[in-house]
Amino acid sequence: MNLGLGIDTGGTYTDSVIMDMESGSILSSNKSLTTYPELLIGIQNSIDGLDTQLLPKVSSVSVSTTLATNTTLEGKGYPAAMILIGYSIPKEIPTQHVISIKGGHNADGEEIDELEDSQVIRDFVLHCQNKVAAIAVSSYFGVRNPEHELKVKKIIQDVTDMPVVCGHELSMDLGAYERSVTALLNAQLIPVTNQFIKSILLVMQERNIDANLMMMKCDGSLVKIEEALQKPVESIFSGPAASLVGAAHLTNLNKCITVDVGGTSTDISYLCEGVPQVSDTGAIVGGWSTMVKAIRMSTSAMGGDSHVWVQWNTSIGPERAIPICHIAPEHPEIIKKLNLAKNSKKISDRILDKIIQPTSFFIRSDSDKDSFERLTEDELTILNILSDEPMSVADISKQSGQHSLMFAPVLKSLIKKRHISQIGFTPTDALHILGDYDNWDSSASNIAAEILASYVNMDKVQFCKHVKRKVAVNIAENLVSFIADDVKKQEIEKLMAKSPNLKFDLEDPVVLIGAPVEAFVDEIKSVINGNILVPEYYGVGNAVGALVGNIIHRSEVMIRPAFVGSSQYAVFSEEGKKIFDEYKLALDFGEKYVKDSISDYMNEYGLSMDKIDFDFKRDDIESVTGSIVETRLVGLGIGTPRRANNERQSSIWDEATRSIEQHGCSSAKCEGKDRH
Repeated sequence: MNLGLGIDTGGTYTDSVIMDMESGSILSSNKSLTTYPELLIGIQNSIDGLDTQLLPKVSSVSVSTTLATNTTLEGKGYPAAMILIGYSIPKEIPTQHVISIKGGHNADGEEIDELEDSQVIRDFVLHCQNKVAAIAVSSYFGVRNPEHELKVKKIIQDVTDMPVVCGHELSMDLGAYERSVTALLNAQLIPVTNQFIKSILLVMQERNIDANLMMMKCDGSLVKIEEALQKPVESIFSGPAASLVGAAHLTNLNKCITVDVGGTSTDISYLCEGVPQVSDTGAIVGGWSTMVKAIRMSTSAMGGDSHVWVQWNTSIGPERAIPICHIAPEHPEIIKKLNLAKNSKKISDRILDKIIQPTSFFIRSDSDKDSFERLTEDELTILNILSDEPMSVADISKQSGQHSLMFAPVLKSLIKKRHISQIGFTPTDALHILGDYDNWDSSASNIAAEILASYVNMDKVQFCKHVKRKVAVNIAENLVSFIADDVKKQEIEKLMAKSPNLKFDLEDPVVLIGAPVEAFVDEIKSVINGNILVPEYYGVGNAVGALVGNIIHRSEVMIRPAFVGSSQYAVFSEEGKKIFDEYKLALDFGEKYVKDSISDYMNEYGLSMDKIDFDFKRDDIESVTGSIVETRLVGLGIGTPRRANNERQSSIWDEATRSIEQHGCSSAKCEGKDRH
């Protein structure tokens, strides 16, 4: 029997399944809470809830996660530095540590300026090396000639052992801004992915699971773990990609729309003819445009654990909070504090915001104590007031002697830097009160609902139904917006708001995945006419998907005249630029390069070319005179791990362990960095 273990770590739950890979049947499944900051505990709990007698028989492990997605959505990536070569960016990029230096190339791969003096680069690295976890490097037309990126990378590595990410390593597409953002996000996510993979490896060792380890990428394909460590940005939509593949497997559909309702976000994607639909442009997450080839997806920062807060009306998210029903059993004093808030004078609408709420509490996280020295004086003052016991805004105000408006920005900053966590009312609390979900104790949630409901002139049940309805309508709006992608979501929202009896017909089946989805089916059906499915094992769909993905590798080269009017031709590939005297020689080299790169890649997975599906395409652009202006060669190889030579893959364990040290920060190294 060929058994596989699938693990998905999301913002709220860590799911695991054991599957018979030959029949596709699920033999055991379990869910446990994701634990922050120590992911290891949640992964252990999830696996220990499986049929442990099956674990020794597991021959393959595959994982997916929404950690990278959530980290980017919430702006909580580790800090990284950015070195731009030959250009500067007028737009905003997600770092304060950035420098533009001389250098760069033109569209033909020719140097347009000499590279900056190496001492300038060294000084910048030395200045920020204790403030960042990694460094990104992006050069002007670096995809046409990566020489300057590689030289800068070597200079950085001579100064420090922190990870360095180059733009050309992640994408061969043109677009200086998007490529720099992609490289920077990749650098910020290295410690996040490192911690996740390290936790998986440790659990496998502890449970004597001697198996190959792979990870799902954001295009729905699988990749060996050491490659995932090098390119963590490709796991940005790993969880949603796994839910899409898992939904198709659980329903035996080769065409469907998947709605994945998680703790932090709701994600919608599409599968056609058994293949995830990939976006023509790069993935956009948290407002940042990247060059990551990902599934076409709509993501909304509204999930089961999104913070429900009131001002003049009711808002949900985008920030995540620890549900009151989850934390109260561990901290029963919250009930006393909520009753006190219930009987106190209402907070003015002018003061209320996402932080200042009558049902919000704050608690210290197990964050890195060494990084406290980089906090501001105001941040240290508030942090020292907080403890392991939840404190309300009123508690903090009393102990600090400050009005809440004075320290609210400080609380926001400490949350962003992961030093504290916010506890608050969430859709999960509302579902507990309505009886749709019963994982935890709703006693404290009931009091919180009464308080918030009074601010918007509702009773408790009305308020919870209102919250539930808002989540369901948000799902429906995103569904329609995803399908009618040429219509702005705001227009769909206006249409639904003005026409409450309006319903939309969907032709393709919609599969709901995620722990709370059953609770929203009726509400979604009140807006959507269609085949809405909730399959068996819907709660662990991501973990299922992580197991049934394929290995996919793309290789691409471009052939152009070496320069305008030249009789020579240049071939641009990941290895750089090569010049040939004749077009035929360049074409022969390009075709061989594409096929060899796919063959070499698949061989690393124990898959020979006769065991994969290989597709090759050639697109020519001709001038008005019929001469070749540009030729693009693209190869695509698709293979399944079940056909791989497992004996060859047995070395992956050791390779992955080494890669933890080479491409990710060690735990000790990362702990000294600010996280924001």
